[in-house]
Amino acid sequence: MAHKKGVGSSKNGRESESKRLGIKIWGGQIAKAGNILVRQRGTVHNPGQNVGMGKDHTLYALVDGEVVFTKKQKDRSYVSVKPIASAEVAE
Repeated sequence: MAHKKGVGSSKNGRESESKRLGIKIWGGQIAKAGNILVRQRGTVHNPGQNVGMGKDHTLYALVDGEVVFTKKQKDRSYVSVKPIASAEVAE
């Protein structure tokens, strides 16, 4: 016989909920102003031209355009949005 009570449910439930981090719109894709480009912890990717950064380091597009990822100084990744004509962004 068991000498301990079966305590399955009280030992479960400590797995934290996933935070859904990562790149949301990849390079070459079209982003509209306000679209979230990257959710991250810290500055894995830095904001480039036409990209803003929220207080939780989320990068978002400031204008409509094409997303461009580049590597610049000290091998840091930068995310920019290259503006395009408004007629092409009819999605």
